[in-house]
Amino acid sequence: MANQQQLDPRIVQLSVEVNGKTKTYDGLAIKASGTKYANPNMNEAEITIYNLDKTTQDYILTETSPYNLNRTPKNVNLSAGRESYGKSLIYTGNIVASIPSQPPDIGVTLKCLTGYFANGQIITRGMGGTVPLSFLSKQIAADLKNTLIFQTQDKNIANYAYTGSQFKELEHLASVGNINVFADNAAMIVKTIGLPLTNTVRLLDLDSGMIGIPEITEQGMKVKFLLDNKTTLGGGLQVKSTIYPAANGSYVIYKLGFEIANRDTPFYWIAEGIRNL
Repeated sequence: MANQQQLDPRIVQLSVEVNGKTKTYDGLAIKASGTKYANPNMNEAEITIYNLDKTTQDYILTETSPYNLNRTPKNVNLSAGRESYGKSLIYTGNIVASIPSQPPDIGVTLKCLTGYFANGQIITRGMGGTVPLSFLSKQIAADLKNTLIFQTQDKNIANYAYTGSQFKELEHLASVGNINVFADNAAMIVKTIGLPLTNTVRLLDLDSGMIGIPEITEQGMKVKFLLDNKTTLGGGLQVKSTIYPAANGSYVIYKLGFEIANRDTPFYWIAEGIRNL
């Protein structure tokens, strides 16, 4: 497997958007870690990029400083993969802070949260009578500038009313609809609780990238495996372990961590799943 990985080079690409201008980096040393949640929590990431030219480094540090009066969102898109199958989007979020590394390294660490900018926007939404859940979901997704993935049975919601944080409305919608609602990358996902997104089940065993053995948790299972372009937050995971068969079975991923580097060892997903009975 080691030889196969050496023959299939990694791709790690970071795009930083500030003031409507996007700069993309894919030839520099990049490492990243983070966690994404299949609930209304904000997905988090810490991304470090090394050997930026001084002009770009100063620009990022200045524009993302908390003392900068420019309150427009500063966005990041992190993509990764291998040359054999190409890159896929791993994380999208807002830069909360940027920190320069200590010498002799020349690096900038970006601390990011998904929905951080929207979390500071206060909105009021009221719907008299009844309104379809799908219609509400489209409106909320449009406000967040996200595409909508709607995979649950539609239903009518009576007398919908909400005032508060724009991002926290995901939590309110989940409560009134008794559904699973969360943001991942540039999408807002609405799905049935306990069911995976359609066409997302990923078979995981030793031959397909599993590292070590699965760990049984109070909620279900936790497992580490090589990064791929098939695993999805809210998707399905079919685990097959010969060493620990008690953990075998179907799971729905409710937490998806990642550890990525293009010039170091980490290139993993860390998934936690609820048993799909």
